[in-house]
Parts: sequence; structure tokens; C-alpha cells
Amino acid sequence: MAIQRMDNVLIVVEDLDAVISFFVELGMELEGRGPVEGRWVERVIGIDDVRQEIAMLRTPDGHSKIELAMFHTPTAIRPEPKDAPANTLGIRRVMFAVDDVEDVVARLRAHGAELVGELAQYEELYKLCYVRGPEGIIVGLAEQLT
Repeated sequence: MAIQRMDNVLIVVEDLDAVISFFVELGMELEGRGPVEGRWVERVIGIDDVRQEIAMLRTPDGHSKIELAMFHTPTAIRPEPKDAPANTLGIRRVMFAVDDVEDVVARLRAHGAELVGELAQYEELYKLCYVRGPEGIIVGLAEQLT
């Protein structure tokens, strides 16, 4: 067997508290938070003198996780452009299945989220949208209609 499961996705952030609040409002649960440093992490990520704080959030079903990392040292590097469009190379978004996409968008707006495009319906199957949250993080939301 090649893999057992996808464990988590890492997002490097500058304002850990704001991003945690955003994902908690989305419905994720904070599993833990704390410092990470030492030679073992430096060896894994290939960067010396690392000191960071991480937070692990999980979906309510417990199957998916997002790891947030805020680097104290060395300073995180910002990609360009800051709010990259959907056709930029690399990981662009994380998609979540939700019960009521309009309600979720309204709640996330209180945390600074904005629609990237529009809320659209795909046939009679889904309502979908992308929102840009704190630090430019793009989250896809999909409500299954049938």
C-alpha cells in the first residue's frame, strides 16, 4: 500500500489567532496549539534555527486536518502577488462540504472573508463559491443540493 490517508494540509500564517478564529467559525475544531522548535524540525523542513508556533484544527468528522504554522524565526516569506488568482501555480484552495453555503459565507464575512467570484449553482447538484479569508487564504465551499 502506498499511503494510508491524507493527514493534513499546512498553511503558514502571520496572525495565528485570526486564522484559527476563521477556521473555528467555519466549523473546524482546535485540536491543539503550541511551540515547535529544535533540531528534529530543522532536519525535517530543511531550515536552521526554526522557532514556530503551530495549531492543528480538525473537521467535525475527524478525518481531515489543517495545520497552521506561524514562524517566529526565520521570518516567513510572502509570495507574490499577495492575493494570487485561481490560475496561479501551487496549492490555491482547500474545499469544504457545508450544510448551508449562504449561512457559512455570512458568518465568515464577520472574520474578514470576501467572495473571490460569485456564489454559483452547478446544475441541480451543488451551490459553490470561493472565499478569501485572513492572509489571503482561499477556501472553497460546496453545498450538495441532492
